[in-house]
Amino acid sequence: MLLALKRFWGYDQFLPNQLEAIRANCTGRDALVVLPTGGGKSMCYQLPAVCTGKAVVVSPLISLMQDQVVALRQVGISAAFLNSSLSAEEAGNVMRDWRAGRLKLLYIAPERLVMSGFLGFLESNPPVFFAVDEAHCISQWGHDFRPEYRMLRTVRERFPDTPMCALTATAGEQVRRDVIDQLALHDPAIIIGDFDRPNLHYRVERRSDRNAQVEEVLKAHAGKSGIVYCISRKDTESVASHLTSRGFRAAAYHAGLDHEVRREVQQAFSNEELDAVVATVAFGMGIDRSNVRFVIHAGLPGSIEHYQQETGRAGRDGLPAECVLLYSAADVMMRRRLIENNEDTPDEERAARLFKLNEMARFASTIRCRHQTLVEYFGQTWRKESCGNCDVCSGDMVSSVLPDGNVVVQKILSCVARLKEGYGAGYLISVLRGQTQDVQPVHCGLSTFGLLGEYPLRLLRGWIDECIGQMLLERTTDAYPVLRITAEGWRVMRGEKSAYLSAPVSSSRGRRSEGDGERIRRHKRHAEVDMTPETLTLFEALRLMRAAIAKKKRVPAYVVLHDAALLGIAVKRPHSLEELEQVPGIGEAKLRQYGKMILGVVAQEEE
Repeated sequence: MLLALKRFWGYDQFLPNQLEAIRANCTGRDALVVLPTGGGKSMCYQLPAVCTGKAVVVSPLISLMQDQVVALRQVGISAAFLNSSLSAEEAGNVMRDWRAGRLKLLYIAPERLVMSGFLGFLESNPPVFFAVDEAHCISQWGHDFRPEYRMLRTVRERFPDTPMCALTATAGEQVRRDVIDQLALHDPAIIIGDFDRPNLHYRVERRSDRNAQVEEVLKAHAGKSGIVYCISRKDTESVASHLTSRGFRAAAYHAGLDHEVRREVQQAFSNEELDAVVATVAFGMGIDRSNVRFVIHAGLPGSIEHYQQETGRAGRDGLPAECVLLYSAADVMMRRRLIENNEDTPDEERAARLFKLNEMARFASTIRCRHQTLVEYFGQTWRKESCGNCDVCSGDMVSSVLPDGNVVVQKILSCVARLKEGYGAGYLISVLRGQTQDVQPVHCGLSTFGLLGEYPLRLLRGWIDECIGQMLLERTTDAYPVLRITAEGWRVMRGEKSAYLSAPVSSSRGRRSEGDGERIRRHKRHAEVDMTPETLTLFEALRLMRAAIAKKKRVPAYVVLHDAALLGIAVKRPHSLEELEQVPGIGEAKLRQYGKMILGVVAQEEE
């Protein structure tokens, strides 16, 4: 196994948990593999297929299949896919290659796999095992449920003795149980990786000027690229238009665009021709690019599972990357309204979605280590004192904790109670600030009238959003929404638990007054690869070489060589093929194809 790993992929050792998953596949045992994005899930079935026999891989997206097949062929492994992009003649050629044993891996969509005719074909030409990628799609409790994945149980019925490996990046206990049940896995090996991604810097900012905040992150990552996620199609187009007007290479991507437009955007991103793709969640699952340096959420994701999957697309090469969430309680209310008003959703599923949304809102509004919160959400124990790489632990929060935050929260909740939970946030703020011109006379006599009059309107609105995020208050979904106190809020009112609020920026560390240049440098610091000027110069020269190769071969740049491999070359500066072969990520095929070119670039930079 190690010899094959080195020969084809250029690595001398496995990533954590890979060997256990590979061993299960090689010994004919069913397996459920949950490894975070960037944890090397693909290797868990690709390497066994190379060493022990051919495998059928279930994959949900055409682009994902195509990219993986291209990458495998680049390292000398025979692979193919069957999907609607192929002509009848091309599909026939793939099936002949499979029958003749010329393929190690065959990628296929679930709906095509379960066709009776194709299952009959496989019965005559069986795989050694099946691999189900993105297996969370089979669970109605998963964050990306796809009904066609439910049909995969038919495969187990037709192939009861053929091992099956289910793989996903995000699955809590409930989703894991559902995947095992739906696929009828027999006594599976359950392999769960570490959900901590220490190379990612997580930061949450209250959204104030979305376009300016997104632009600031892109400025910090000049010459690099990333993904900006928005909730609505309209927002993707608006943000992309703003970035383009400011000189960035940006494009919108959402399900409402023509198929050809989406394909061109995805291709441009893969070819490193864009600084950012501004997208809905329609973009991402099919992206296998390893050198995404930032992911921005310009709107709140629907669940922590979504957030983990989407931020996990940054820094898959193990190098530093940045994940920025721009938070507004308005997003919570909008998502909650969409869930509650969807009459086609069963009550049990609706309740699950609302719970997941509330957990996501809690993550966004908490003042607690981001890495620790994510790790514990997925059922693992946090064993570090501090992650040192989130806004909370690195001291880069825009706000610190308000010393008397619990008292302020009690005053806010008390005012809601005295207004008999019948008014919205705007009216509540007017009462708390003592604005007689905006308040009914009967409410001017309340004990809470003017109780927080020393605080500006914007700050009070932010604190109310934090109360909603901590599930102390909730907004109704009526045409004219009002604030109501939750069960947790009443506990704070009675002194049974404490709450917290963020301090005003001016009393924290003066963030609001710092210049654009300082904010950009702060952004950049958390996602910049530490290189000497000489190393950086060689690294950029190697990137230009890679781009030229990718353009000539018409493949994504990361398929040629990952950034981590380029960095290894730039640091080690090899002078021979033997030295180059020692760089992680340089296998036999890439050494043969690109070795002399790489050495030529190194020599040229040393002249």
